[in-house]
Amino acid sequence: MPETTQFGGNNNNSNDDGTLKPETILLARYQIEGQLGGGGQGAVYQARDLNFPEARRLVAIKEMHITASDPALRAEALKTFQREANILATLNHPAIPRIYDFFERDTRAYLVQEYINGRDLEAILHKTKTLPLKKIIEWAIDLCDVLHYLHSHEPEPIIFRDMKPANIMIDSLGKVRLIDFGIAKVFVKDLPQTMIGTEGYSAPEQYKGKANPASDIYSLGATLHHVITRKDPRLEPPFSFSERPLKDYNEEAKDGLQAVIGKALEFDISKRYNSLAEMKEDLESLRYGTQSRDIAMPASGGRSEGSNGSSSEGGDFFSDGDEIGGRVKPLWTFKTEDEIRSSPTVYKNVVLVGSYDSNMWAVNLETGDMIWKRNTDAGIASSPVVDDEMQQVLFGSEDYTYYAIDVRDGRMNWSHTTGDKIRSSGTLAHGHIFFGSDDGKLYALLANNGRLMWEFEVGVPIRSQPCATADRIIFGADDGEIIGLELNGQRKWSFRTRRSVMSSPVVDRDDVAYVGSMDGYLYAIDAGNGYSQWRFRTLGPIISSAALDNAENVYVGSGDGNLYCVNAQSGRERWKFDTGAPIISSPRIHEDVIYFGSTDGTFYALDAKKGKELWSFQAGGEITSTPYIAGNVILFGSLDRTLYALPLIGT
Repeated sequence: MPETTQFGGNNNNSNDDGTLKPETILLARYQIEGQLGGGGQGAVYQARDLNFPEARRLVAIKEMHITASDPALRAEALKTFQREANILATLNHPAIPRIYDFFERDTRAYLVQEYINGRDLEAILHKTKTLPLKKIIEWAIDLCDVLHYLHSHEPEPIIFRDMKPANIMIDSLGKVRLIDFGIAKVFVKDLPQTMIGTEGYSAPEQYKGKANPASDIYSLGATLHHVITRKDPRLEPPFSFSERPLKDYNEEAKDGLQAVIGKALEFDISKRYNSLAEMKEDLESLRYGTQSRDIAMPASGGRSEGSNGSSSEGGDFFSDGDEIGGRVKPLWTFKTEDEIRSSPTVYKNVVLVGSYDSNMWAVNLETGDMIWKRNTDAGIASSPVVDDEMQQVLFGSEDYTYYAIDVRDGRMNWSHTTGDKIRSSGTLAHGHIFFGSDDGKLYALLANNGRLMWEFEVGVPIRSQPCATADRIIFGADDGEIIGLELNGQRKWSFRTRRSVMSSPVVDRDDVAYVGSMDGYLYAIDAGNGYSQWRFRTLGPIISSAALDNAENVYVGSGDGNLYCVNAQSGRERWKFDTGAPIISSPRIHEDVIYFGSTDGTFYALDAKKGKELWSFQAGGEITSTPYIAGNVILFGSLDRTLYALPLIGT
């Protein structure tokens, strides 16, 4: 198929300013949908990948317009752009966009990379008056992690050289993504460099052309100082951060945070952190080190007193006479080595939970003691599922692999490798395990041996957990499509929403599927034919999966901070409960009580009929994990790296 786009002076495909018009097609593959940003040297476009005609797979295309007439200057400009492509092609980190393609045409060069649905931090600063300090610290930890990854690059470190709010994207999940590697460079010690960076954020040594990994530490400190104080360093005297203490502009900023930022901003390199790993450790101590972990029963006039939960101490149920104003410690807590984003499950007396430390952990349900752990090669965001018949636990990892592990001792039974990260949780049904991958495929494997029976390709990441009925497999995809398959993997129907679908469908006894979308709607769809029954609008994206009760109510959390109770027949709201922070955790209903966590770090128990709070528990970090109930114990994980076991308290 011929190339349909002409460059330079083609008025049919270019606007007056030289940018590409919508509907322009590059390489007979990438259809321009609009411009995301740009300047005098080029633009960044949103485009659709036409190699996936049945899916709306979006990409970002960065364009560089080479205007220099001097052949040497043109070659140098192209070399710089190619360097960015080459650097990105060697990297694999959740906070770094993936690269798909690079090509040049006449006076322009193009870099095709992962499309990030979000806004840059500079734009967020302009559009908001305040940001939660806890969220800023979370972003800072993630930025330390990605910069440390770059500095650990082999055979030579990569220095970013341009850390600033405009080069940090916050995606639709609230996670940081590092963008614009245009001046990033492989660091070779003692090799002369050019003076490059952004005034105000750049370290003193960068002005002398001597950038090194410590320069990124300084620039990160400058960026965090700007975000916390709202004082733009480009408008202030150079290297004057010490004259603007954090607490003078943000009363929530404590001395410990000032010390971390101040150390990163030391003029003398030898006084800064030795590495981003050290800085990350100090930030994590601030984030996780002082949180209360007690249950507080809300009561008018009641008093609450704090005491810290411990992984080595058990707790008891409170007495019947202490239901008002009482508090209970966790039965136990178990600390992993990184965030717990997934949900736990239980096999007999064994609790199983994956962590972003790359391990699947097996913990004794009664004592909280470790039984075994199984290492993978990347973080685990997929929730485990237990196959009772084969006595194995099944789960995916971001190392592209789906695992079956013997639940008794952690030994490998089988594994299956996909083409990308696995963040979808699996569903065990009909003797098969069904799961999605970021490679754009839904997989059906035999649970007993891992043999691939079929795969269904949609061309975009699948992070929704599939729902299996007697004759359907239903799941959502990153392009906003909800798809119903027959059990043999043949498409039966599809339903289009406006944004990505990460929520997992649930089907009621009337064969109606309920699923949320990032467009903010909860949809009720006929599971047999895909026809819409109704939709219910919230004011934020829905990642949480719905829960059903026997009274024909649907419960779901939203990014607007509310947990909603919706009539399953009419789609009308019955009540809502506001937590003040996005709800990613899916609710669990048990004996007329709704249990769920929020990114405010609180675990809630609500009266399912009235939506009134019965009790709450403060964890040490955001809760995205869905609770699991085993007997008289309720289990959930938190981004504070901890698995919590609480006594199951009802009213």
